[in-house]
Amino acid sequence: MNTTAIATMLSILCVSDAAGAAQENKPIHRVPHVVFVTGDHEYRSEVTMPMVARIFEEKHGMKCTVLYSVDPATGRRDPQYEKNIEGLQALKTADLMVIFTRYRQLPDDQLRAILDYVHSGRPIVGLRTSTHAFRFPPDNYNSKWNDGFGYEVLGQKWISHHGHDSSTNVDVMLKDHPITRGLAPRFHCASWLYNVMPLHGDCVPLALGAAVKGDQPSDQIFGTPNPVAWTKTYNGARAFCTTLGHPKDFDNESMRRLLVNGIYWALGMEDRIPPQGANVSLAPQGPSTKPAP
Repeated sequence: MNTTAIATMLSILCVSDAAGAAQENKPIHRVPHVVFVTGDHEYRSEVTMPMVARIFEEKHGMKCTVLYSVDPATGRRDPQYEKNIEGLQALKTADLMVIFTRYRQLPDDQLRAILDYVHSGRPIVGLRTSTHAFRFPPDNYNSKWNDGFGYEVLGQKWISHHGHDSSTNVDVMLKDHPITRGLAPRFHCASWLYNVMPLHGDCVPLALGAAVKGDQPSDQIFGTPNPVAWTKTYNGARAFCTTLGHPKDFDNESMRRLLVNGIYWALGMEDRIPPQGANVSLAPQGPSTKPAP
């Protein structure tokens, strides 16, 4: 995408500096506890989020807990099982929730654990299908969260995407933001581009995606460019959302750094992000971070 196109999109998408200035969080002055809530049908969050958790544990000394969808009939982790995520009580002591779920239909007590966290004024990071994290039947009183969670909390609900036969060129828009430190000015991700415009609330777009056909970078874009990463506030707390999250995206250092920087920023710890960006070298392979008991 050329500079003129990016500048045009910036003028359309970016909100005032005052909105950005309002995104204040009290910094954490101890070892943060980051809880990853996983459960999606498509993008292997049960694999990629433990990998990110290992980066934080091994490279950054943080405490991480990863929660999984579990089929109670077998006791096994099963991302296709939509009605159970074990260990959500861990959110009671979390300093940050990272959510990467899709179309969950959780029992009331489990949904309440997530909503209690969301309404507590603590920071939130959402990936890709968290814009449609829940799918309750229309006559269920929790169905308002089918669209409401993405729209109100993260800045947009599920609308549509540019097709499974496509991928995304990503251009960094705000190069002086802590979340974009150390990112390549342009990088390519396997995720097909989500339509998210117009963003809702005090969103500040950080990176813009353009759809290309196939799975390789190209200058031949199609459709409408859309933000793929932005900041927001919800209930006085910082929120960061990215619609990237295909498992192949995490092979890209810039994508991993976008998420790791975003978690630091959401925690109010952007002063710990060096000019070259956070260390996102892949941790040695070993046992996945254990779920909460």
